[in-house]
Amino acid sequence: MTLSALDSALLGPLFATDAMRAVFADEARVAAMLRAEAALARAQAEAGLVPASLAPAIAAIDANDLDPSALGRRTAVSGVPVIPFVKAVQGALPPELEPAFHKATTTQDIADTALVLQVRDALDLVAADLRAILDGLSGLARKHRETPCVGRTYGQHAAPVTFGFKAAIWALGIAEVAALLPALRDRVLTASLGGPVGTLAGLGEKAEAVGDGFAAALGLHPDLAPWHTRRARIAETGSWLALLTGALAKFATDVAHLATTEVGEVAEPYVPGRGGSSAMPHKRNPVSSTVILAAFGAAKGVSLTLLDGMAAAHERPAGAWHAEWHALPTLFGLASGSLREARGLAQGLVPDPDRMARNLDLTKGLLFADAAAGRLSPVIGAKAAHALVEEAAGAVRDGQGSLREVLRARPETAGSDLDSAFDLSPAIRAGARTADRALAEVSRLAAFLHSA
Repeated sequence: MTLSALDSALLGPLFATDAMRAVFADEARVAAMLRAEAALARAQAEAGLVPASLAPAIAAIDANDLDPSALGRRTAVSGVPVIPFVKAVQGALPPELEPAFHKATTTQDIADTALVLQVRDALDLVAADLRAILDGLSGLARKHRETPCVGRTYGQHAAPVTFGFKAAIWALGIAEVAALLPALRDRVLTASLGGPVGTLAGLGEKAEAVGDGFAAALGLHPDLAPWHTRRARIAETGSWLALLTGALAKFATDVAHLATTEVGEVAEPYVPGRGGSSAMPHKRNPVSSTVILAAFGAAKGVSLTLLDGMAAAHERPAGAWHAEWHALPTLFGLASGSLREARGLAQGLVPDPDRMARNLDLTKGLLFADAAAGRLSPVIGAKAAHALVEEAAGAVRDGQGSLREVLRARPETAGSDLDSAFDLSPAIRAGARTADRALAEVSRLAAFLHSA
């Protein structure tokens, strides 16, 4: 039995990647705690506080020998997994080193630092997917920068755009969120070392040197003061993951609509056996879009748990910190599945330019209503032109002909250049120009993804 879809053998592969689940697996957490303890021992040894042999002895312990199930049973009693973990490691160390282990630190230091090590690995996975997604969408936008299609507002046909413009907007929305990642990494990839109440009193005058050495040994930033109850960096990480999933959801929302039978302007990449129905063999459901939208639906609420954790009482809260353990791995899991599906869409989406062209004619010229009003304004005035085109649009919807035909039949349009209003070229040029500008900004915002 499982209580989370992400951990389910049945549902987990749909919503999260194996790589991300491995990052947050129990075994990975235990290994990260061991790394944190070894780094702390190394820094304390350099300060002359513990034997130099302690760090190698900790590093020599195989994380696989520390059974998560056994630790979990003891966690149910202790309330924190670090407590049984410390006892297990002490039992594996030579007796003469055991008293020096876990010196002057506290359970939260080790748990939070181990979490940060996992977050670093998780963010590396996210960055790799983001790079592929933005490269795929940028290529799609460049290929179709001059492919005309319907622009929609409130779900209705509005005015012509290009499909490259749409793809560039998807890319830019995702790139804007991705651009926040370097600053986020700088804040969240910070070691935690404060001791029981955050003052590191047990290390005396050597506290700062040990803290710096501890962080350096792990490749993390040191902190000037403990972040036991300064949880903004954790809340920010969760909020960023929710924002990222939301940016992907914008992409998925459009794809799901464009893939409907009535629209048919795109199709998700074909994968044998994917998107079918147990009752309807002909179906090709947008599974990737569905996974992304489901993840976004869940991520919003989960991220609030981390925001609530910011109201942490005094030097250690009751419950708020524990609640984070449910939320942050879940958000990374949801993001991983969304990124995987968005990557597949960005690299394999199948546009149908012919269907796009047919849909442009679906409303019999109403897409050009704004352009027609613009051509008529110099002749009869802006207000009158708007009213005339609005009245003509009603006649089109009543089946009295195309917008061009209805307007030409009106005496007020005599002498106006109506034909140019129904030319797609200006819309294509505008869509292509905007796509080019958007893609240039995507390249600027996401340059860091290619610099590693």
